[in-house]
Amino acid sequence: MTVHKNTVLVLDCSEPERLAEFYAGLLGADIRLSKDPDYVEVTNDSGVYVAVHRERDYIPPSWPRPEDSQQAHLRIMVARHDMDEAEREAVGLGARPVDTKDNNGPRDTRTYSDPAGHSFTLAAIPE
Repeated sequence: MTVHKNTVLVLDCSEPERLAEFYAGLLGADIRLSKDPDYVEVTNDSGVYVAVHRERDYIPPSWPRPEDSQQAHLRIMVARHDMDEAEREAVGLGARPVDTKDNNGPRDTRTYSDPAGHSFTLAAIPE
C-alpha cells in the first residue's frame, strides 16, 4: 500500500507575500501564512493551489530566451468564453504578457509572467 501523499507546486521568489497575493487574486483563493516566514500558501476549501517560498538570492527566469530554458509553468484552465476577462484579471493583478495572441479557438492559450517572473498560461478548457 502506498503512503498517502499531497503535492504542491512551490515557486521561489524574493517577496513571497506579494506573489501569494497575486495568485490568490488570480485564482480567487485565500492566503495562509506559515510559521516559517519564508513560506506562504495559496489555498481554498479544497486544498492548496500553490505555495511560494522566499529565496534570498532569487533571480527571475528569463524565458523565452533559449539560453535560459523554462523549467516549469502553471497552466490555468479557463472557459473559452471567459478568456478575455481572465486576461484582464491577470494583467490587472500584475501579470506581464509574454505571448498573448488571441487565437479565439479551442486551443486558445495565452502566456504571461507573474510579478516574480515565473511563466503561466491561461488555456481554454477543451469543449
